[in-house]
Amino acid sequence: MTVRFSRFFGIAGLAAVFLSAATLTIRAEDKWHTTSSLMGESKYGEDFKHYDYVNPDAPKGGTLNSTVVGTFDSFNPYIVRGTPAAGLVGFGGGHLYDTLMEQAFDESGVSHPLVADAYKYPDDYSSATYRLNPNARWHDGKPITVDDVIWTFNTLKANSPMYGRYYANVTEAVAVNDREVEFRFNQKGNRELPQIIGDMAVLPKHWWEGTDASGNKRDITQPTLEPPLGSAAYKIKSFKPGSEIVWERVPDYWGAKLPVKIGRENVDTRRYLYFLDNNAAWQAFTKGGFQDIESEASARDWMTKYKFPALDAGDVIKKEFKATGRANFQGWIMNSRRPIFADRNVRRALTLAYDFETINRTMSFGLNKRVNSYFVGGDLASRGLPEGKELELLTPFKDQLPPELFTQEFKLPVYATPQDERVHLREVVKLFSEAGWHLKDGKMTNDKTGRPLEFEILSNSDSIETMANSYINSLRKIGVTVRLRVVDPSQYVERVNNFDYDMIMLSLAQSESPGNEQRDFWSSKAADSPGSRNYSGIKNPVVDALVERVIFTTDREDLVVATRALDRVLLWNFYVVPQFTRDVEWLAYWNKFGIPEKQPDYIGADTESWWIDPEKEKALAAKYKSVN
Repeated sequence: MTVRFSRFFGIAGLAAVFLSAATLTIRAEDKWHTTSSLMGESKYGEDFKHYDYVNPDAPKGGTLNSTVVGTFDSFNPYIVRGTPAAGLVGFGGGHLYDTLMEQAFDESGVSHPLVADAYKYPDDYSSATYRLNPNARWHDGKPITVDDVIWTFNTLKANSPMYGRYYANVTEAVAVNDREVEFRFNQKGNRELPQIIGDMAVLPKHWWEGTDASGNKRDITQPTLEPPLGSAAYKIKSFKPGSEIVWERVPDYWGAKLPVKIGRENVDTRRYLYFLDNNAAWQAFTKGGFQDIESEASARDWMTKYKFPALDAGDVIKKEFKATGRANFQGWIMNSRRPIFADRNVRRALTLAYDFETINRTMSFGLNKRVNSYFVGGDLASRGLPEGKELELLTPFKDQLPPELFTQEFKLPVYATPQDERVHLREVVKLFSEAGWHLKDGKMTNDKTGRPLEFEILSNSDSIETMANSYINSLRKIGVTVRLRVVDPSQYVERVNNFDYDMIMLSLAQSESPGNEQRDFWSSKAADSPGSRNYSGIKNPVVDALVERVIFTTDREDLVVATRALDRVLLWNFYVVPQFTRDVEWLAYWNKFGIPEKQPDYIGADTESWWIDPEKEKALAAKYKSVN
């Protein structure tokens, strides 16, 4: 949900021109913009031909093999029910649908044309008009129309919780003419809203309102295993429910020569095989032919697990890519909907009990960096004490905020020595005492109910067991009982979507231009909306007010001030036990690819810019018989 703003590539469709002695004045609503950005102008300027890191002459062909843990039962990712197949996503278009604009892979908050070739908006940001590319086509050859866009907007807003929250302030979409659709807002001054309309996937109205091969009317509000009509570079070739899906390139894909597509999406076939657990998927990767690219998230595994014959022989390559825009916030997320996490002192105590230094040193080879902001790595992170405009913004809420927020710099505990552990755990016990919990027979017990403090960490992978056990052991020392429960991926997704957990471990990604998506992360409304990203269940009027303040900032300086204030309030309420961040991407891949010399530092590696080298693929197929 990257935020974006405008960059002028040209002037078209002028409604009014005002001449003076020396200047030509053009109203904002008459200017067509092709590249959008809230971070300043795109580096490509007006002559954007393709991304500067791609090989524009990259060959097409070959098969990209991937593994997925879990199962699937639907090709409709825009509803809560069902588990979508790999290659489909709940926000955006995946392999199947093109969006109005496409987010850039090498610049923060920038988007380039796709289904729409331009957009415009008035000075007060009260609406946005998108102009469709006349060449945009569905896979059946029919044009993508304004009716498709309007129907998609109405359908997704009504049936997709994420789209409903993201576009909550977009009241309607109306046709201006046969190429232009205007999105109208119920608010003014939201600089982001005209631009994030471009994130919307466009769906084929005529297909979804039609009938299937059996004559049954299709229903987009329900899961389906009928391969839908799409518009993007791939379509579903074949599938086995729950176990395999194969995508194939559309040979006459309408957008193949657009700047955002040149040198990308180079493989002909994409095959996804499903496995029941992570260990089986890993073994498949090491043998070849099932997964060609492995993205590693665990520092411990990156340093210890990659020891198998194919890697030793040089047939698998292990490489680190710098990723300046990848600095995410990972932590133990406490579900404050649960009574045990409703008290801030309890959440603070559990944060203070987390020994990051020992875990990083003994389990992660010192590769992780402690994270102390939800907005990591840039100028949006809070620091020091609030001052200047940020202090002015927070002062009206002073009676509703922790007093320490105004007097102490937010700092996480440091476990450098055994003495540090004793000091911190004594403070943990004190905080529990202030919250009405005391040690009794070795158990942290509630003074009113007499019940011990116990909770469960929910996960879909046993890969977090070592890290979780370290935290569990620390809490056991002060009488808190914690259990790790690993469930299958489908059950995990269902439980997380419905907030049925005590604690989970997640990585929260933020852009450098936060905006509307902050409602989905932190707002009181999102706390009660299944499928939202308000995993902590935050219902805080100050947070709600600051989220709106972030959305309606007037310029970059104002955005920095508002975001730092929001960050500070979130941190001092201890909704999450912060763990770490990392500004690199770790990939291991079978040596069958051609790779451009340059990769985008912003995301680390754009594997869509890689291509299959037929000679390498053939050599691996001969050596490892399971390779296709």
